Amino acid sequence: MTGLVDQYGQPLRRELLTREIGGATVGGVRSPITGYPANGLNPTRLAELLRAADYGEPLEYFELAELIEERDLHYAGVLGTRKRSVSQIDITVEAASDDAEDVRRADMVREWLKRDELADEVFDIMDAVGKGVSFTEIVWDTSGKDYWPKRLEWRDPRWFTFDRTTMRQPMLRGGLDGNSIAEPLPAFRFIYAQIKAKSGLPVRSGIARIAAWAWMFKAFTQRDWAIFVQTYGQPVRIGKFHEGATKEDKGTLFRAVANIAGDCAAIIPASMSIDFIESSNVTAGAELYERRADWLDRQVSKAVVGQTGTTDSKQGGLGDGGNQVHEGVREDIETADCKAVSAVLNRDLVRPWMDIQFGPSKSYPRLVIARPKQEDIKQLTESLKVFVPMGLKVQASEIRDKLGLSDPDEGAEVLHAPSEALPPAGDTVPPVRVPPVPALQSQQAPKSTPAHPAAQIAVAAAGQSAAAIEAMVAAIETMLGKASDLGEFRLMLASAFPDIDASQLAQSVAQSIAVAHLAGRSDLVEESDGGDQ
Repeated sequence: MTGLVDQYGQPLRRELLTREIGGATVGGVRSPITGYPANGLNPTRLAELLRAADYGEPLEYFELAELIEERDLHYAGVLGTRKRSVSQIDITVEAASDDAEDVRRADMVREWLKRDELADEVFDIMDAVGKGVSFTEIVWDTSGKDYWPKRLEWRDPRWFTFDRTTMRQPMLRGGLDGNSIAEPLPAFRFIYAQIKAKSGLPVRSGIARIAAWAWMFKAFTQRDWAIFVQTYGQPVRIGKFHEGATKEDKGTLFRAVANIAGDCAAIIPASMSIDFIESSNVTAGAELYERRADWLDRQVSKAVVGQTGTTDSKQGGLGDGGNQVHEGVREDIETADCKAVSAVLNRDLVRPWMDIQFGPSKSYPRLVIARPKQEDIKQLTESLKVFVPMGLKVQASEIRDKLGLSDPDEGAEVLHAPSEALPPAGDTVPPVRVPPVPALQSQQAPKSTPAHPAAQIAVAAAGQSAAAIEAMVAAIETMLGKASDLGEFRLMLASAFPDIDASQLAQSVAQSIAVAHLAGRSDLVEESDGGDQ
């Protein structure tokens, strides 16, 4: 025993890390042979099957979910699209910090992610989309000095159940030996994923529970459609015989009528005839069945991928080549799936791995599954060139992640700017300071400046204030052009103008207004004096 426990309080038993424990058993309750509850399914039987799952016996529900995926081409297509949408996205790793040890642990996870089997393993974890839950056993490699997840092995959900008290804690059927009562999952051995189509108990949150009804009604429609086509797909053949026809003649005529559909040829006496009667409602009847089946497929598409534009293309619809086409999976659904799988892997794989290898820690590396945003690398680098010398502090590892670059190895040859462009080691680039507003000074007035001394002083003060304002405005305009949002713009302002004192500018403007006022009064006095003369 150790001090490590999982999310359910189960202690780690290191002896269980050396062998597989969740596979099939010979003669036990975890049999690879499955049942077929979909055969002859009707509304009453389906309701009983789902009710049994609610009462803590989900085995037949999991079997039905598997059969629906096998027998319905449309459901298998849209469900597979949703699974592959996440399993094909590259996974990135964020270090807990820039500390050397945290970076080393993150690099350890990155190295493990290079495995070619990873896409298939994530696809299996996404089995939770249909069934609501999925179970993946972590097969550990303990042959060396380090612990490594050797592979992630999908396990049949029929081999698991839930505790009868809360119906939320997953249990392993048959226990560790496969022949005992159900036991809680051993710590650090399973990735238990739950992807919800709706809130509620795990066994009731899968899409298969919703799709089961649509699949059953569609199966009825397809059966009736097949009977209709068999009955009315070809004309009714009617054979006619004369009054004196013998039993042998009638038999010959009947065989000709019966076989003409398959053989398309028959031999009958000249005295007999065959008429073909076509039904006038064949086309309308066939379209009725097709529309019903298509309608059910569209509802399934909405439930699984959130749209019908690329799964049920119709003339003039969004799925046609001449119109705007939806993505395979609606963006919000894909994002939610990515976050759910990321959280599960961090909880059930990364954290246990780091705990087993290094012991408990306050922070851990994080896996992130997300479709990369289109970064404007040129704009990013141009912004850094402007704002880093101005004092903006940027985390180097974050920029490397955006550029898709790994942290340099110790002693590796690295690119760097010319030495004269770099500050001395340990120094920081001082932030840019906007020059203070200069004190008021008498200046030679330009030709257009009023001759009155007070007016000259006002114009000079206004010019000095304008210069200070222009310096600030120029810097702010540059920030506005580079910032991607208001939050980033705020950080740029705080970094570029940390100590700006607006009181000097306010004082200068106030002085300018006062001097201008005095100059105006002086001009009025002079004009008044001149008029008196």
